[in-house]
Amino acid sequence: MSQHRIAVMVGSLRKDSFNRRLANALAMRAPDRFELQQIEIGDLPLYDQDDDAHQSHAVRRLKAQIAEAHGVIFVTPEYNRSIPGVLKNAIDHASRPYGQSAWAGKPAGIIGVSVGAIGTACAQQHLRAILAYLDMPTLGQPEAFLQMKDGLFDENGDIGEQSRKFIQTWMDKYVALVEAHAKEIAPTAGPPI
Repeated sequence: MSQHRIAVMVGSLRKDSFNRRLANALAMRAPDRFELQQIEIGDLPLYDQDDDAHQSHAVRRLKAQIAEAHGVIFVTPEYNRSIPGVLKNAIDHASRPYGQSAWAGKPAGIIGVSVGAIGTACAQQHLRAILAYLDMPTLGQPEAFLQMKDGLFDENGDIGEQSRKFIQTWMDKYVALVEAHAKEIAPTAGPPI
């Protein structure tokens, strides 16, 4: 029985996304008391402050899912040395209107995979700066900049044997962060959808 619901934000919309595969594999590495739920962000309109008073159904759904979560894992590719626009758009929507952010206090984990040798290091550093402003306690170590190569995933979609111990350590540290903050912040019912 899960005690902690974790919102998983995948920063890629690509059908065969490496990062979606990573998010699916992370769910296999989570303890039974954690439920990882991927959050849809591809249907969000572009953020426009003029819409703050009348947010779309998709935006209200996003904010409700984050409000109901005990924490958030960001699984992001790296586009042009930063985070994808679709992920930034989702972050902006859920932080607005000013003073009504769904992110505040939610423990965050950041991880990502890319074909590049440095993985998603630059994107993750940009995302850390954003999350600091949003008042999200964020897992600092271990950092996980994964390079997509043969063997990263096994035939069952789990993390391959060579990287499994490292990813399990990352997950265990994130679990500890969430549990340490569980008493400080409880999920709430989100805004009406």
